[in-house]
Amino acid sequence: MQGITVTLPDGSERALETGATAGDLAAAIGPGLAKAALTAVVDGIEVDLAATLADGAQVSLITERDEAALHTIRHSTAHLMAQAILDLHPGATFAIGPPIEHGFYYDFELPDGKTLSDDDLGAIEDRMRELVAQDQPFERHEISAGEALELFADEPYKVEMIRAFTGGEASSDDSGEISGDVVSYYRNSETFLDMCTGPHVPSTGRLGHFKLQKVAGAYWRGDEKRPMLQRIYGTAWTNKKDLKAHLHRLEEAEKRDHRRLANEMDLVSWPEELGPGLAVWHPKGALIRTLMEDFSRQRHTEGGYEFAFSPHIAKSVLWETSGHLDFYADGMYPPMEMDGATYYPKPMNCPFHVMIYKSNQRSYRDLPIKIFELGTVYRYELSGAVHGLLRSRGFTQDDSHIFVTRDDIAEQIADLLDFVLEMLRAFGFEDFQAKLSTRPEEKSVGDDEIWDMATSGLRSALDTHGLDYIIDEGGGAFYGPKIDVDVKDAIGRAWQLSTIQLDFNLPDRFDLEYIGADGERHRPVMIHRALMGSIERFFGVLLEHYAGNFPAWLAPEQVRVLPVAEAHQEYAEQVASTLKANGFRVEIDPATDPLGKRVRRGKVDKLPYVLVVGDDDVAAGTVGVNTRGVNEVDRDVSVGDFAAQLRGDVEHKR
Repeated sequence: MQGITVTLPDGSERALETGATAGDLAAAIGPGLAKAALTAVVDGIEVDLAATLADGAQVSLITERDEAALHTIRHSTAHLMAQAILDLHPGATFAIGPPIEHGFYYDFELPDGKTLSDDDLGAIEDRMRELVAQDQPFERHEISAGEALELFADEPYKVEMIRAFTGGEASSDDSGEISGDVVSYYRNSETFLDMCTGPHVPSTGRLGHFKLQKVAGAYWRGDEKRPMLQRIYGTAWTNKKDLKAHLHRLEEAEKRDHRRLANEMDLVSWPEELGPGLAVWHPKGALIRTLMEDFSRQRHTEGGYEFAFSPHIAKSVLWETSGHLDFYADGMYPPMEMDGATYYPKPMNCPFHVMIYKSNQRSYRDLPIKIFELGTVYRYELSGAVHGLLRSRGFTQDDSHIFVTRDDIAEQIADLLDFVLEMLRAFGFEDFQAKLSTRPEEKSVGDDEIWDMATSGLRSALDTHGLDYIIDEGGGAFYGPKIDVDVKDAIGRAWQLSTIQLDFNLPDRFDLEYIGADGERHRPVMIHRALMGSIERFFGVLLEHYAGNFPAWLAPEQVRVLPVAEAHQEYAEQVASTLKANGFRVEIDPATDPLGKRVRRGKVDKLPYVLVVGDDDVAAGTVGVNTRGVNEVDRDVSVGDFAAQLRGDVEHKR
């Protein structure tokens, strides 16, 4: 009998009948694998289990244990949700429904302008579970583009996608007919089909560990001039345990939402009168921010940086020379015309630092030159993209630009990475991952030697520090390679905060020079370094990381003193006065409410320390120490010992 032979990941071979599918291969290996398999990877391409195998193919089978399975499960669950919505709302039309990190979404339009709310998600979930119980197979079909236009004639968004995918917008004839291109779609019932490249799980019965999360709005193709569609988000996992753990993380993240905490703790607000993405800092929030900035200034001073200040606007010629008006105009605020010139609010600080470098003739003896600024910039983010402090229209960057010789690149990068990690650790982060982005394949500036030297320096610094990192081949900017450093917060979320970016472009555009040891003119290399990224975003990440429980050195109120009764008020004031004289931030909550209520208030206010003083403390010169997160009260502590403990917390950033 004629047959085929395929090769498995361990190098072994398996003989099968001609026409055998990936599912047949799983069954031939064993009933357990046949039951567990979801998709297959054939010659590097993921396919359905129904895909026919060719002789000599390299095949691996994907089960729920494989990380790749999540992408397919989420994709298939998006189709399941779309089918449920169509069943519940006949006449609905659909746009796109991709898998995303941790889940999926689908955009759709209901008939007669009907809208859904989060209250409708339960009914959709119920219908989805009915479809799971029916165990409908996902069947792949391929047709011509012309046939696809007929099949999806009642789906305007699908028709638009077919034309875009197949070049139909440019090549269709008067009738709109397209020929020659192949369009794939999946059907899993007599009534539901969806255009899709796949792959999918074998049947709806392989799904079930999902949860719909919210209804939102989304412009078609992200264009605010196109129709506003309804978007339903959901999450899907391979098993009940992982789904439950993810939902718990989401609950914890919601509790930590910096916007809610900022309001509850009276730190920051976003008045409508200011416009989207613009915040005002209240005294408590401003105090924390000041402490962060002062610490940053101190460390930069110790690191040999020179401080700079720059204006908030500049003439268009600066942005033309820097190239921002060529490649970043959409992210800039509109121009202002005055005094016969055009001005723009600054989206970045770097051109100003270039002007400082260029203000004098430089020698190799002057380099490296390290310029630091807490510079406020303005970027026009779409209102739908604005997200509290994490994505703002006006924000302050802790911006550094280092001008170095080629020979100093490796040393400076190593020093910069030291500086970055030391600062991040001071704010309580310990779990890091980095990404090294290398030269893009398309056009880039700079010669091969400097790209190789810079990339080697970045890689060497990462290896020396023992950081976990991934390499994004070709992911660098056209003007230089870079390192991005992610941190994981207290609930395991990754945040991209710090960047070390080499720039071979701006020195050329601004014709920067220095006189080398050979007496000749040379071009410096510029290194952009943002440690916090922006003060606002870093503050928001910190607020969520600590859930508002800032360490003592950052807490706006470090200590609150509670007299047990009115008779202890004078002693409470003495304790507060002593601690204030030691430089600590202290308040008194007088005995106008019961003691228990005031202690609870201190915990709700997330104070590092609440001190209770009564008769014994007045007599002995002591306090009772309620430490945040500790159930037991530490009694009979001398004021001096407590002050020493708090001083240690502050000095060591505990």
